[in-house]
Amino acid sequence: MNIATRLAIVFGLTSLALHSSAHADYAERADVQAYVAELVAEHGFDEAELLALFGQAERKDRILESIARPAERTLEWHEYRQIFVKEPRISQGVAFWNENEAILNRAEARFGVEPAYVVAILGVETRYGRITGSYRVLDALTTLAFDYPPRADFFRRELTEYLLLAREEAEDPTTFTGSYAGAMGYGQFIPSSYRAYAVDFDDDGSRDIWANESDAIGSVANYFSRHGWKPGERVAVPVTLADGSADAVANESLNLKRTVGELTGMGVVAPDLDPAAPANLYRMMQEDGPEYWLGLNNFYVITRYNRSRLYALAVHELSQAIAAAREAGAAGAAE
Repeated sequence: MNIATRLAIVFGLTSLALHSSAHADYAERADVQAYVAELVAEHGFDEAELLALFGQAERKDRILESIARPAERTLEWHEYRQIFVKEPRISQGVAFWNENEAILNRAEARFGVEPAYVVAILGVETRYGRITGSYRVLDALTTLAFDYPPRADFFRRELTEYLLLAREEAEDPTTFTGSYAGAMGYGQFIPSSYRAYAVDFDDDGSRDIWANESDAIGSVANYFSRHGWKPGERVAVPVTLADGSADAVANESLNLKRTVGELTGMGVVAPDLDPAAPANLYRMMQEDGPEYWLGLNNFYVITRYNRSRLYALAVHELSQAIAAAREAGAAGAAE
């Protein structure tokens, strides 16, 4: 059944149902109607079908509450770390790696991304597919596109990407579920990332990041590869400061604005690293004070997945914890 038929059914069901104000508001709003007109003109959608679809969309106040207080903005590093780098996420990561070892190895061969980091992304995002979000993506993106002014333009673009995605995949746009920000599947891809980076890694004709571990693994690895992951290179390195002067440039940017040599010249005491390597200095707050890290190219790549230094370091540390636990388990089994 193609999207036009599905939407026609949705329209028919909607016309027979009693509408709550939450359903009806979006289709009746002038800003939504103007947006629909743009989609019709630019992408060839059917106006009546889109208005019927937005008649089904519900504003979710919990989404607006959640996006106003994301953990990356409200927690210090020691609090954030405690959420992600602990059990059972570590042992579940070992189990996921063991169960999908062949797929992870194939992804590494094709995309050059080490399995530990792919596993860690899936662990931080959804606990390896256990918690993928229960909001309808249509509700999440419509709420944020039209009732969250600080990022309305971004979410309107993502809503467009989502409608195009549903049309391309011949799926009903009322059925996909995800996070409060409209992120979907094992790896929590937003619609634009799905369209650009999701892959059919098992060649079954579908890019299924919701229930297919193979596609989820391949899609995350492809995302990292396309954003410049360098196989075998270090991600982040703990450092100390010879004096306090370098602290002034800590956390100044997620973009790689400095080099290892420049930072060591400012008093950063780093291990043996290429002085020409791009790097940033990050201050991470522990309970007893700050610790410092150099984030290198691959750290920056992780921040392209989620624009947060806390997120990137959590992924790095979880990857190392999973790899160490897996190695220890293998060593114990061999004894």
